Amino acid sequence: MKKHNNSVYKIKDPGRKMSELMKKLYPICRSITGNGVRQTLKIVKTYLPLKIHEIPSGTKVFDWIIPKEWNIQDAYIKNSRGKKIIDLQKSNLHVLNYSVPVHKKMPLRQLKKNLFTLPDYPNWIPYLTSYYKENWGFCLSYKQYKKLKDGTYEVVIDSSLKNGYLTYGELYLKGKKREEILFSCYICHPSLCNDNLSGIILSAFLGKYLLNKKLKYSYRFLFIPETIGAIAWLSLNEKKVSRIKHGLVITCVGDAGKLTYKKTRDGNAVIDKVVEKALADSGNDYQILEFFPSGSDERQFCSPGFNLPVGSLMRTPYGRYPEYHTSADNLDLVRSKYLADSYRKYIEIIFILENNKTYINCFPKCEPQLGKRGIYRLLGSQKSQSSNQLAMFWVLNLSDGTNSLLDIAIRSALNFKQIKKAADILHRKKLLKIKSF
Repeated sequence: MKKHNNSVYKIKDPGRKMSELMKKLYPICRSITGNGVRQTLKIVKTYLPLKIHEIPSGTKVFDWIIPKEWNIQDAYIKNSRGKKIIDLQKSNLHVLNYSVPVHKKMPLRQLKKNLFTLPDYPNWIPYLTSYYKENWGFCLSYKQYKKLKDGTYEVVIDSSLKNGYLTYGELYLKGKKREEILFSCYICHPSLCNDNLSGIILSAFLGKYLLNKKLKYSYRFLFIPETIGAIAWLSLNEKKVSRIKHGLVITCVGDAGKLTYKKTRDGNAVIDKVVEKALADSGNDYQILEFFPSGSDERQFCSPGFNLPVGSLMRTPYGRYPEYHTSADNLDLVRSKYLADSYRKYIEIIFILENNKTYINCFPKCEPQLGKRGIYRLLGSQKSQSSNQLAMFWVLNLSDGTNSLLDIAIRSALNFKQIKKAADILHRKKLLKIKSF
């Protein structure tokens, strides 16, 4: 197996490297199936040792059927003078995704039935699909649309829709526990940076960060086409899903918006508490959304037959920024500093999950004497000593076997790392013992 260099992920700000990967992936015409997905996964595989899976067209997955595979080589519209006025090579959003093959000439009035625009944003090209109903069409800016003149147009869509495969990538990292943390992103959108690419890139960097680390939990990363990919994975891996104890769907993590967490279906899972605590500890503005049954693949993982503890941590949520599903969701919308900030928040979440333990106070009757054990010398500078001492008091008082470090950090309103540091010292001094489950 090819060795993956992990040194780049130790830099303080991975944003520049993340942006470099985004530029590589941006031009690729992706869909829910096809060579664009394979090309994308091939590039991601240079960062991670992904296992690639392919599911044949026609495979039944719960109430769905894996569709035919779609690939496209070229597409354009020529005017009566033979000039290309719409060209897939200039933007892969120009074609209605999953368009069937077309080669014909037609008058403008007929062509207009298969043209799609955004009058409210006249310079932007919309992103539209027709996955499960055979159709064809072109997407163009309203400004381009208004310039069309009566005449005969040549329409060419050089595509194929044949029996093939749905392709997805998976990375499994084994930890001490069989219990899993799931990170899922979708790989089916074409040149859309925040919605789609930012999730792929952040997932790749998180997976790379965790490679070769000693892990408490096992980790599973899914790079899947949205909706049908999640449904297919759940259908084929139904016996494994009980291992998933915490999960996040990663999308829309590169724009300037504040971080937004969409809760799990039950709304009180450990991952809900962990994410909110990590966001609160950061000192940055954020918002929490209750679960709603639309959006991305959390709606599949949280469907009533599974009800997995899977939320979604985003910046501006899908559908809530004007550039969403348009050509304006491009390399100018996403900034490396926001990618890096989202990456660090996810690392903090992993840190809490990996280090959240439950202790029992070995001296529960009144406070033990800390001074004679030399603990005060370990508390840091005089400036931080009082808050660190308070953290110790909280840990000693609430470590009765029912409260985890996360519970104590939330109740005390102290930073999780501060609570963990206090617990580490107290455990080392044999004032605490780890509760065995």
